[in-house]
Order: sequence, then structure tokens, then C-alpha cells
Amino acid sequence: MALLEVKDLEVSYGVIKAIKGISFEVNRGEIIALIGANGAGKTTTLHAISGLIPIAGGSIEFDGKDLAKVPAHERVMHGMAQVPEGRRIFSQLSVWKNLMLGAYTRKDKDGIEKDLEEVFHRFPRLKERRGQIAGTLSGGEQQMLAMGRALMSKPAIMLMDEPSMGLSPLLVTEIFDIIKSINESGTTVLLVEQNARKALAIANRAYVLETGRIILSGDADKLMNDDSVRKAYLGES
Repeated sequence: MALLEVKDLEVSYGVIKAIKGISFEVNRGEIIALIGANGAGKTTTLHAISGLIPIAGGSIEFDGKDLAKVPAHERVMHGMAQVPEGRRIFSQLSVWKNLMLGAYTRKDKDGIEKDLEEVFHRFPRLKERRGQIAGTLSGGEQQMLAMGRALMSKPAIMLMDEPSMGLSPLLVTEIFDIIKSINESGTTVLLVEQNARKALAIANRAYVLETGRIILSGDADKLMNDDSVRKAYLGES
């Protein structure tokens, strides 16, 4: 059984249909990439899955549970965490407080402390800056903080929206290495990313969105070598 199963999903903004009946699944332990141009519906899809916007049709099942009537905060409790586009950290709070807010649904104090140490082990710069105001961090450090905050909820799946946005090429490589490491540690990843080459390089499978529809899907390495993908998304002729 898929960990996440999206069937015939439709999302509308007024009279505009942004998502037009897409279906896909994410199996436990996978990295799945959603790629496509700006306006294709990638972020809208993530927001619908995490409960931030209502759906107009179709269904979303997570770990065998229909999420239709489950509010966003309860989806976190069920094991779903989103790393939003633009990081959306709490810029006036310290690094430590941001991480603790990631664990707000949890009651296991010992487990929280253990996971905090794991986050600091994964992101040593956050440990060095644990008392620093989050808004004063660099862009790369803020992205690490957003990822660490999500990990503090102990998710079964992380929904990641444009993690490379605004980062230098060197930091982009580091962030993707971290995403792969998080997955290898047991967390399933659904990745929305403009940098199709980087996304396909670490993904197991991928779906290509175009104006609210899935137009291609398959193993990531095969899509990497698909002529239409190479031309449209990898900048190759």
C-alpha cells in the first residue's frame, strides 16, 4: 500500500481550475519529485495534501486514512510535515524556539530531546547558532532550520517546496545531499523543485506537471534521459 495516494485531485481558485484531476502515489521510503514550470500546480498540490487549501474533488489518503476531513494541524500529528517555499521560519524567534515549535504536537519529552540532538548532529551550524534570532541567519541556514523544524515533528513524510530557491550552487548541492540523507534515515520525501536536474538526480520516481495535469511520469533516471524533459526542464536542446 502506498504511504500517500492522491486520486483525481482537483483544486480551484474561484472559477480557475488549478489542478485538473491528477493522480499519483508515494510509496514508503521513496523520494518522489514533482517537476514543472512556474504555474504548473506543484505548490498548489502540496498545499492541498497538507490541508492548507481545500480540494474541489478527488481524494487524498495518507497511511490508509482519508484526509478529507482532517485539518492541517492534525495531519502533522499523523506524520506529515511540510517545508514551505521561502522557508517561513519564525524570524523573530531563536533557532532553538523555531525547532521546538516543530515539536509542538508531541508530548514525549525524552524523544524530543533525542531528536533535537539528531537535528543538531545533522545541521551543526544550527547547534552553533541555537540562541541566535532566526531572521539573522543566512539563506542556507534558514533552509536548514526549516528542514530541522519539520524533522522535529518526527514525520513519516516530508513535503518539500522549492528547497533550493535563492541559494548558491554550492549550498544547493549541500541541501540536496541533506535531503537524500534524511530519506536514507527513513523519512519519505515528496519534493517540489524548479531545479529539475537536481531533483531527478536524487529521486526514485517523478511526475511532470503542466498547467494542472500530469503529462509524464516514471523512474527518475528514465525521465532524466527523456528528450522532452531534457529540452523543457534541463535546458538541453
